[in-house]
Amino acid sequence: MKNCILLGATGLVGSHLLKLLLDDQRVDAVRVFARRSTGIVHPRLSEHIIDFSRPEDWQHLVKGDTIFLSLGTTRAKAGGKKAQFEVDHTYQYRFASVAAGNGVNTLVLVSSAGAATGSPFFYMRMKALLEQDIRRLPIERMAFIRPGSLTGPRAEKRLLENFGVFVMRLINHLGILRKYRPIHAETVARAMINAALSAKPGVTTCELNEVFELAQEV
Repeated sequence: MKNCILLGATGLVGSHLLKLLLDDQRVDAVRVFARRSTGIVHPRLSEHIIDFSRPEDWQHLVKGDTIFLSLGTTRAKAGGKKAQFEVDHTYQYRFASVAAGNGVNTLVLVSSAGAATGSPFFYMRMKALLEQDIRRLPIERMAFIRPGSLTGPRAEKRLLENFGVFVMRLINHLGILRKYRPIHAETVARAMINAALSAKPGVTTCELNEVFELAQEV
């Protein structure tokens, strides 16, 4: 995990992940690919502002030991299902494919609790399809992290999402749908780093309870 590649560094999980990686003395360099700057200056940080739809401009830069994929958007912000799919699936799969071709040997992906191709929910079907496509790539070690609803400070307000988290917490107190209970973004980020450090050959899928446990590992 000495040289890391990060997608989604300006997002909720990715911003925590970037800070943790830069604070981690086991990491020599972090290479961020984004549509806008993180605003962070650090001697071990390289930032590339790119157009995700133009891989010919950036694919030669996707080099390192480990790639972390935490890129994502909402349907409302993207402007519909098709646009959300492009960001959450197409862009991330394209990056993973390039990373595989450049010899990156460890991949950690933020997926979702309940990810399943047969799910009645578009978001969970999309995440399952991304997992399915990425697992076919020739990357030695992969870890799919499946958190529930994410909590933590965001740059933009998501009133409907926040209300959903509030309702889910009430339900969880009754012992219902515990596998979808909310989780703080920093906890997910810590779990991602530990997943990268402990990754074994093949694909490891970490369900929500395992994500909480993984975040506690040192």
